[in-house]
Amino acid sequence: METYVSRRRWLGWAGAAALGGLAGCAPPRHAQTDPARLRLIGEARLPYRMDFRGTVVGGLSGLDHDPSSGLWFALSDDRSDHAPARLYTLRLDVTAQALGSPELLDVITLRQPNGLPYPSQRQGGEVADPEAIRFVPHTRTLLWTSEGDGKLGLDPFLREVDLSGQHLREFSLPTHLSMRANDEAGVRNNLALEGLALTPDGRGAWVAMEAALKQDGPIPTPSAPGGPCRITLMDMASGRAVRQCSYIPDAIPASPIPPGAWADNGISEILMVDAHRMLVLERAYMMGVGMSLRLYQVDTRDGSNTLDLPALRADNHRPLRKTLVADLAQLGLSRLDNTEGMAWGPRLPNGHRTLVVVSDDNFNPLQITQFAAFEYLDSPT
Repeated sequence: METYVSRRRWLGWAGAAALGGLAGCAPPRHAQTDPARLRLIGEARLPYRMDFRGTVVGGLSGLDHDPSSGLWFALSDDRSDHAPARLYTLRLDVTAQALGSPELLDVITLRQPNGLPYPSQRQGGEVADPEAIRFVPHTRTLLWTSEGDGKLGLDPFLREVDLSGQHLREFSLPTHLSMRANDEAGVRNNLALEGLALTPDGRGAWVAMEAALKQDGPIPTPSAPGGPCRITLMDMASGRAVRQCSYIPDAIPASPIPPGAWADNGISEILMVDAHRMLVLERAYMMGVGMSLRLYQVDTRDGSNTLDLPALRADNHRPLRKTLVADLAQLGLSRLDNTEGMAWGPRLPNGHRTLVVVSDDNFNPLQITQFAAFEYLDSPT
């Protein structure tokens, strides 16, 4: 039987000094390297347990931007414990020289298919664990994911809502992305749909698993990379999966202190650069050491289509090749934290994109809600 202690619990026990950035580690041998393509513009924070319209602001795990209105969307991963599952709209000014202070504008309650807010675990029913969000420009709707809950028997899902949070539809995920009542196959609890990326033409949405399925391989350790994470392309028109790739997460960058304490690494977020190139953010935490945030780029055409493979092995598929874009510990941030949201911001006067990230503070006083903006210097591969 596999055991899993939530990252939130370990971070709650960790000291503040353990939440700094892990610097000076060489990139993994299996990854190509490329000169750093991010320049830090600035960073800003929201206060711990900030009250906004009767809700506790925190746990920001998803972020996206509507370039036509300038509006930003930030998804909280609160499982309706502090307030009903929700997202926030905000203003966030990004220039070539600075990142402005986030200005919250509204809170939007996510609704179940029956029209009611999602309940807490104490209340019972379908508890949501929101993780990623994307704005769909041509329909002006929002996609969002939930990781599900193995203990409660709740499967991960991808759903679409309108801008008021009302449920519109649910996508049909492949059956192998479900929680199964055995220890040999299916999704690992709390290591499910962590990343979400919309294709530039709006016809597809990629969803990324944080870690390998049980039958596909192990989770990473300090001495070995993890098994392949499945990244699945969902067709927006039909709501069904049409393709799938695999991605190998790095070994955990350093051993935790003391030995045997909590440490992990996995996919935190994904974002499309163009029709085929994708950014993948790997987020690692090592108790007693701190965070590691590495941004990679892949080309989704490189890997085998794994959609019809019930289990992944080294001899039955080809994983995506990855190129290191940047180690965020090397970019001048005041500190690294549990970064889970990533989105394109407005273009700068020189034509370059801005990339904005946000950290999930887990409603933990030792952590922070940190927004950071970067100038992205593209380099086709």
